[in-house]
Amino acid sequence: MRKFESQVQIKKYEVLREVSRLAMEGKLEEKYHEIPNKIVPGPEATTRCCIYKERAIIAERVKLAMGGNKDNENVIEVIDCACDECPIERFVVTEACRGCLAHRCMDVCPVDAISIIGHKAYIDSSKCIECGRCSQVCPYNAIADVMRPCRKACPVGAISIDENKKAVIDNEKCIQCGACVYQCPFGAIMDKSYIVDVINLIKEAKNNENIRVYAIIAPAISSQFTYAKIEQVVSGIKKLGFHDVIEVALGADIVAKHEAKEFAETIENQKFMTSSCCPAFVSYIRKKYPMLTDKISKSVSPMIAVSRLIKSMDDKAKVVFIGPCTAKKMEIKQDDLVGDTDYVITFEELAAMLDAAEIKLEYCEEGVLDNASFFGRIFARTGGVTEAVRHVIDSEKIDVEFKPVVCDGIKECDKALKMAMVNRLNGNFIEGMACVGGCIGGAASLHHGPKDRNEVDKYGKLAMEKDINDSLRVFDIEDLKLDREI
Repeated sequence: MRKFESQVQIKKYEVLREVSRLAMEGKLEEKYHEIPNKIVPGPEATTRCCIYKERAIIAERVKLAMGGNKDNENVIEVIDCACDECPIERFVVTEACRGCLAHRCMDVCPVDAISIIGHKAYIDSSKCIECGRCSQVCPYNAIADVMRPCRKACPVGAISIDENKKAVIDNEKCIQCGACVYQCPFGAIMDKSYIVDVINLIKEAKNNENIRVYAIIAPAISSQFTYAKIEQVVSGIKKLGFHDVIEVALGADIVAKHEAKEFAETIENQKFMTSSCCPAFVSYIRKKYPMLTDKISKSVSPMIAVSRLIKSMDDKAKVVFIGPCTAKKMEIKQDDLVGDTDYVITFEELAAMLDAAEIKLEYCEEGVLDNASFFGRIFARTGGVTEAVRHVIDSEKIDVEFKPVVCDGIKECDKALKMAMVNRLNGNFIEGMACVGGCIGGAASLHHGPKDRNEVDKYGKLAMEKDINDSLRVFDIEDLKLDREI
């Protein structure tokens, strides 16, 4: 039985489910405008001032579920009409203010935004530039920092507040990690969806023998549908109309082997190399540390590797990635990767599709999913890439010193990159994961509580093949293009 963490997640799910249902029935264009009334029947409002505003927000969510603003390249968008309940002023003087004689808050303010009224500090929000100096010097901790959740969640400072007090995403800084999406308590930020495109592709494939739609599932699947076995999830996905289900972990096996050899061949000429499987991490380097771009591994991500493998074996293949990552939606749009993976949907979107089709996973028969090794499967959690690369180096007796620095989340990645900039990195390989915990902590996961990395390892140990070479022995990957332009 599926459980939801919040009303925000429920509303997102309900919209995706209804959009999916109408798309499956071929009635979406005709009836999409009816979705807000179905989800918010009234007569009483449940979360906003009135049902009309609630319906207006649902209508905007429907647009995003149908692809969103085509003129905005970012896959993350702000729903303006939903972004209006957060505090307008970031720094607020609380009752703890004693009206002290020192007035350090007033003296330190660079724009004279603080005055003393009635023996208490007062902040003029029209002047405040939110530098935070007043909060830092107050001896009573009487000035509270009520930073908006979206801004607090964004690890790269890509969110600002405009003159209308609405959140604005700077596309030049955004790495599409999706942290703001699930941290906004009002659901005012959402990722665009390819769910309609995928449903239409599956429907087209049923009537066109020249199209076969493959689902490739991320190894983070091990921490998602906890009420059903992974083998049942495989059967459920096939019932949606997919031709076959392949593990992205197979692509991870391919990448680990390729990246280990790349590391050995290039490390003598450069001081360190970074991993390249996390698109948000790669984007972060490109945008904040462009001078380190040449340090990024040239290896494609596991998603791209397995997509290319499938298409090299089946010229009728179309490939849909299913995982917890919003950044993957941007990765497939990059110039040198277009056409490899056709669409990306999230676990949230998969759950909505399954329910729209009235497929109950817990009652599905157990399918077969055994395409990868233990090491490919553990790519889903922090440290997994490092273990896989080390395994290849050791098993193939590659003569190279491998000193990894494992980074759990963008903040740790930033620290490692800064150390590398000043030649103080204690290692020669940076494993970068934008999400804390790795892919299992992805923004589009079905739940966002603490993840048990042991669940990933248990899933890995279920693999029939324990060694990467064993999992790849039946595939011809010699002619597979695995390098990309960074």
